[in-house]
Amino acid sequence: MRLALGVEYFGSPFRGWQSQAGGRTVQDALEAALARIAGQPVATLCAGRTDAGVHAIQQVVHFDAPVERPLTAWVRGVNTHLPDGVAVRWAQPVSDEFHARFSAHGRRYRYLLLNRPQRPGLWQGRVGWFHLPLDLAAMQDACARLPGEHDFSAFRAAQCQAKSPVKLMTAASVRQCGAMFVFDFAASAFLHHMVRNLVGSLVHIGKGAQSPGWVDELLQMRDRKLAAPTFSPDGLYFRGPVYEPHWGLPEPADDFLDGMLT
Repeated sequence: MRLALGVEYFGSPFRGWQSQAGGRTVQDALEAALARIAGQPVATLCAGRTDAGVHAIQQVVHFDAPVERPLTAWVRGVNTHLPDGVAVRWAQPVSDEFHARFSAHGRRYRYLLLNRPQRPGLWQGRVGWFHLPLDLAAMQDACARLPGEHDFSAFRAAQCQAKSPVKLMTAASVRQCGAMFVFDFAASAFLHHMVRNLVGSLVHIGKGAQSPGWVDELLQMRDRKLAAPTFSPDGLYFRGPVYEPHWGLPEPADDFLDGMLT
């Protein structure tokens, strides 16, 4: 039986999602916990790999369960074997045609940026930080130029393995909640470091180093060296993939973030 899981995690202690030699990744931790419930190895596939230090509100994974267990075992049972900072939120049977990555037609990210002179204390590891004042209107103007199909080479990491830099950005916005700026992005797919590079350039605009029209120039020039430096992973949250309704999977429960910011 194929199962889909919704997983949330605090990414700071981990070396990213994908399993690698030496362990200490979210995938390694999840597969070890699943194996404890299944009594044998379990392989997972995710909707979107996250880098070291990046968090997830709803990472979706699927796996083919080698044994039959109640759904509660795949949630509460697995959680008892997971390290702090990782939790399965839900488990749901899906058809064999479902694929966590290839069935998704979009992905969503959020970046939280603390804007004050002092570095974060309580929010350490959970937000990005910039100490100089930022112009919200200028960053909103720049964000409005991002939706549409573009070549995002200017915001692509050198080690990106995507076949094409052309992606469809369906939404890009920024709002302010006190000292916190909240950036939201939705796209067909994202390039490696794309959101962190976008935030870096938007902050560059917000501090007055460039005008909002600089975004248009960067998209046209397609040169990573011309854009701003990559921002830290601390404030980046994978909000989850977007699936067609017929799969019947739960929406990400990120309202708690909004509650903490208001």
